[in-house]
Amino acid sequence: MNLEQYLPVLLFILVGIAVGVVPLVLGYVLGPNRPDAAKNSPYECGFEAFEDARMKFDVRFYLIAILFILFDLEIAFLLPWAVALQDVGMAGFVAVLIFLSVLVVGFAYEWKKGALDWE
Repeated sequence: MNLEQYLPVLLFILVGIAVGVVPLVLGYVLGPNRPDAAKNSPYECGFEAFEDARMKFDVRFYLIAILFILFDLEIAFLLPWAVALQDVGMAGFVAVLIFLSVLVVGFAYEWKKGALDWE
């Protein structure tokens, strides 16, 4: 095997590293460094921070986030199926109907349990 075939890959890696590192180095070397109390203070939405950053979140926040990711990913599986609909035939169509029915049952269950309500 000839190592000259890997030259474009090596150049691609080197250019990618340079694009990421050179701006950081230039900003560090050429940028002004004049810290003061206002620049070093914590900033939160235009006013002083009023609580600890490690405060507890309501568990419903995590539940909504997990449900969003779950249903979002399941819907994302429909795109490859839609693209290959001609090739999968009736068996693929039935499989997706089963998949969607499980998805709808899960969504209805979560809705009935009140997991989607934010009060």
